[in-house]
Amino acid sequence: MERVDKAVNKAVNQAVSDLGSYIRTQRNNSQISLRQLAKAAGVSNPYLSQVERGLRKPSAEILQQIANGLRISAEALYVQAGILERREGGPVVDAILADDDLSERQKQVLLDIYASFRREHDTADGEPQPSEE
Repeated sequence: MERVDKAVNKAVNQAVSDLGSYIRTQRNNSQISLRQLAKAAGVSNPYLSQVERGLRKPSAEILQQIANGLRISAEALYVQAGILERREGGPVVDAILADDDLSERQKQVLLDIYASFRREHDTADGEPQPSEE
């Protein structure tokens, strides 16, 4: 039982560390200082620093504030934090999400376009189209 607890603790610590690294990467990509993001998110500099270093796991509310400060979707942070499951969609969605050269906004737009194409394809293949009369 102790081994299981250690494995779970290690997994949780790794997830928190990954979340912090993700936030730091997004902040650096946005060319925002730690102080600027802390102010925009309404949190203290030391707290945000601890989040980025994987020492603290922020609540969903704080993640929302950080996402707003970074101008990215809160969903992206929720997925990183393990609060939400990653969207299904296969290799195309995975490739878009993994591309570090795209901003979160660009990723979201591409995912929305891809989803609309998928819906259009699914409708054309199997479901009856509404008739125009």
